[in-house]
Amino acid sequence: MIDIRYRVQGKDPSFSFRLPSVVHGLTLLEMLVTLAIFTIIMATIVSSVLLFYRSNSSAIEQAYQVESARKGVDLLVRDIREVSYADNGAYPLAAIATSSIIFYADTDRDESVEMITYKLSGASFLRTVVDSSGNPSVYTSTGTTTVVSRYVQNNPQDVVIFQYLNASSTPISSMSEIVNVRSIVINLIVNVNPTRAPGEFTLRSSATLRNLRAQ
Repeated sequence: MIDIRYRVQGKDPSFSFRLPSVVHGLTLLEMLVTLAIFTIIMATIVSSVLLFYRSNSSAIEQAYQVESARKGVDLLVRDIREVSYADNGAYPLAAIATSSIIFYADTDRDESVEMITYKLSGASFLRTVVDSSGNPSVYTSTGTTTVVSRYVQNNPQDVVIFQYLNASSTPISSMSEIVNVRSIVINLIVNVNPTRAPGEFTLRSSATLRNLRAQ
């Protein structure tokens, strides 16, 4: 209690009254309870921030990889459309499979035809370009390899990347029918983390082989 004496006009100078004290410290129990509540609140906030960061980080990375794959597929389509006979006279399509393709095309407009390989290696879709050399021309160098797309999920999903169609737009029955291929359908599935949103994204496109001669 705080003893406060007031001199009140018209009253005896000894008149006084007491005010209850409003100043007191926290007990140990109150401090522990306050600290526990603060800790719970901070843990909830931190957990929410981390979850938000992880979710958005995955979405950003997925968007980046999808855009990279889209550009890669566009490049693949342009390359396929430019298939031509090799500098040594070899047929434009050298080899075909469900997850790889090898063909010849002049992609850099240097009047020399390159040998181009697209293939799936693990979860990476790769492009390798080999220039011809010598006389007669041969394609023996290791070439230059670049990554078209990462985090490709075609194998886990059991989905082929390449489907080959004949002149009637019917899928060929065997990869040995390489001379019958007139167009190619591409399906590329990209997913940075299959266990987390936003989920997989499939890029689909097709290309017609413009420069083939009937054999």
